[in-house]
Amino acid sequence: MNKPLRRIAIFCGLLILTLLLRANWLQYVQAEELATRKENRRVQIAQYASERGNIIVGDKAITGSAVTDGSDYKYKRTYVDGPMWAPVTGFASQAFGSTQLESLEDGILTGNDDRLFFDRTIGMFTGEKKAGGNVRTTLNRAAQVAAYKGLGKKTGAVAAIDPRTGAILALVSTPSYDPSSFAGNSKKDEKAWVELKDGKEKALVNRALRETYPPGSTFKVVTSAAALEHGVITDVEAPTDTPEPFNLPTTRTPMVNHAHGCEKASLKHALEISCNSVFANVADKVGRDKMLETAEKFGFNNGKIDTPVRAYASVYDKEMDRPSNSLSAIGQYNTAATPLQMAMVAAAVANDGKLMKPYMVDELTAPNLDVLEKTEPEEMSRPLSPENAQKLQDMMVSVVENGTGKVAKIDGVSVGGKTGTAQHGERNSKRPYAWFISYAKTDKGSPVAVAVVVEDAGASVDREDITGGGLAGPIARDVMEAVLKSQG
Repeated sequence: MNKPLRRIAIFCGLLILTLLLRANWLQYVQAEELATRKENRRVQIAQYASERGNIIVGDKAITGSAVTDGSDYKYKRTYVDGPMWAPVTGFASQAFGSTQLESLEDGILTGNDDRLFFDRTIGMFTGEKKAGGNVRTTLNRAAQVAAYKGLGKKTGAVAAIDPRTGAILALVSTPSYDPSSFAGNSKKDEKAWVELKDGKEKALVNRALRETYPPGSTFKVVTSAAALEHGVITDVEAPTDTPEPFNLPTTRTPMVNHAHGCEKASLKHALEISCNSVFANVADKVGRDKMLETAEKFGFNNGKIDTPVRAYASVYDKEMDRPSNSLSAIGQYNTAATPLQMAMVAAAVANDGKLMKPYMVDELTAPNLDVLEKTEPEEMSRPLSPENAQKLQDMMVSVVENGTGKVAKIDGVSVGGKTGTAQHGERNSKRPYAWFISYAKTDKGSPVAVAVVVEDAGASVDREDITGGGLAGPIARDVMEAVLKSQG
């Protein structure tokens, strides 16, 4: 072979080798990456080629599947009472992806999870259609209905927890949306999505988990816990040394009280009538660092609270000065909390100082209902000793029996609560938020703790009438009653 032919042969050989290397690289190294890329339409077609498994509350599915007309996606997601359950389910859309449980548990719901490999393999031999597994939640249907009806057309959120386990019993955010309205990929679905995404109501935001608010006077429960745990207060019925007026530390700015009788008020009475001055004074004695320590034991500043949907971190400032610490102690300054966080505060008090990790997936099951994974309750922290928790329970019960939370009373049940009206906006110019946190306790322990925030009650409610007891309290009471009745 002459030299030019030899060069051509070597060159052609190198080309073939390159092609072989490239083919093997694509087939074995990049195969999974290419197969799972969102731009790969085959992936989406396969995802909707079979019916998704269901998200279940109690013994009933709150999701389903329907045949799609005129599309190469065979099935699309459907929802039962979609707006009520949207903060739990999220959405699964052929065109716009998925969120929350629909996204986090997609492998189980589509049947693609590795734990369902055996089921898929058996199906190849038996001819059974591929099916998705199911996600069974911890939600209490009656509590969810009570929370959703209670909020109605108001803008706000409700989170309810079983203090004994951390199981989430209700999770509501309003205004909400119907995930069915854009589950497909038609022009109609696209229009519904655009209107929802660009709407001023922010209906896609899960306010129960992923919106933070100034907690107002509900945070005084945390301040009380810090005072008890760090020995600043030992007798909750003893007078404090709080003058009237009380100036913020190192300033001449008086702390405004909206209640009468706050001078030298005891911690218990101060919580009953919600004295700002007493809690500002107590927090200054506790100090920022110890206030921070207690707040973080309740879950503040923790950006990894997964339910499994991740909740935004609630905030207690680590670097503020003395007067700001006093303001933060009454739930103002830049203190911010999700409704879930404030439900956790009430739950820890109700559970004798033990805070359980919140969760809303009870178990994952295969199509044949075999349990693949079950969530076991897990202790998160101990913000309070049992002794101090019982003192704080007594204080919160007194708020409901004798103070600002009377609307939450339930016959034959011990109810503890705390109201809150949180100012916000430049110079507190915006309509305040109405808060209520509470728990119900029987001789078998506390089966429910609730946090309610009403962000906007509508133009029909005057600013002066916006109070935690008036707007949020009745909703909390109805949720607690629903849980108590459903558990006999």
